[in-house]
Amino acid sequence: MRTFGAVVQALREHAGLSRVEFATRVGFSKHTVESVELGRRMPDTDFVERAEAVLGNTGALRKAFKHLTRQPGIAAWFRRWARLEKVAVNLCTYENRLVPGLLQTKAYARAVFEGTIPLLTDEQLEAQITARVERQQMLRDRPEVPFSFIVEEAVFQRRFGDTGEIRDLFDHVLEHGVRRNVTLQVVPLEAGLHACLDGPVQLLLTPDGRRLGYAEGQQNGRLIADPKEVALLHQRYDTLRSQALTPKDSRALLERLRGAL
Repeated sequence: MRTFGAVVQALREHAGLSRVEFATRVGFSKHTVESVELGRRMPDTDFVERAEAVLGNTGALRKAFKHLTRQPGIAAWFRRWARLEKVAVNLCTYENRLVPGLLQTKAYARAVFEGTIPLLTDEQLEAQITARVERQQMLRDRPEVPFSFIVEEAVFQRRFGDTGEIRDLFDHVLEHGVRRNVTLQVVPLEAGLHACLDGPVQLLLTPDGRRLGYAEGQQNGRLIADPKEVALLHQRYDTLRSQALTPKDSRALLERLRGAL
C-alpha cells in the first residue's frame, strides 16, 4: 500500500495539487487522501477511479491497484473482506476455533499454517505468515477505529509449540488488550452454550454506513451483505457480549492461564 500511496502522491504533486485541493476534487476528505498516500489506508475502487479522472486518466493507478488487490499470502475467499477491514470504521470478531488472526504471534501463525492440508511450500508458508503479520498493523495504524474481540476460553487452552511460545502468545494478546481501541472479552468454559456456537463471525461498519458480516468454514468464506442476516448476527454478537466476561475479568483470566503454565 505504501508504494501505491507514493504513486498517488507523485501524480498529485506533478499535477500541482495540494492534498486539500485534490481531496475536494475526488470527493474524499484530506485525512483519507493523506492516509492513502502514506500507505495507512486501503483505497477502494471509487477512490482509484476518481483519482484517475483528476490526474489525467493515465491508467497508472488502475494498474497499480490491480497489483495491490492481489494480496499474496491471503486466501482467495478472504481477500475481499481483508480489503474491507482496511477501511472499516469498526470491527467485531468472535472466534471459537483459533486466536483471531489480528492477535496472533508469529510463532502461533506459523504453527497454524504448518498444520494446514495440503502442505504449503516454504515460500507459501512465509508468504502466509508475512501477510498475517502485516494485517495486524491495523491495530497500531488505526487507533481511532474500535476493534472488539470475543474469544472462547478453550481457544487459549489449546496447546501449540513449547511453553515459552505459549507464554509469548498470552503476553502478546494481553499487550494488545490494553490498547484504547481494542476490547477483548473471553467466554469462560462455565458460560455453557450460547447463540454464537454456529461458528466464528466477523462484523464491520463501512465508511458509508453499510453493515457487513463474514463467516468462514472449511476452504471457504462468505461475505454477508443481506441486511436481515447481518442484523441477526449483530443481535447474536451483542447478546454474547453480555454473556462473556468483562474486559477486566477477561484479562484476569488470561493472566491466570498464563501463570498456570
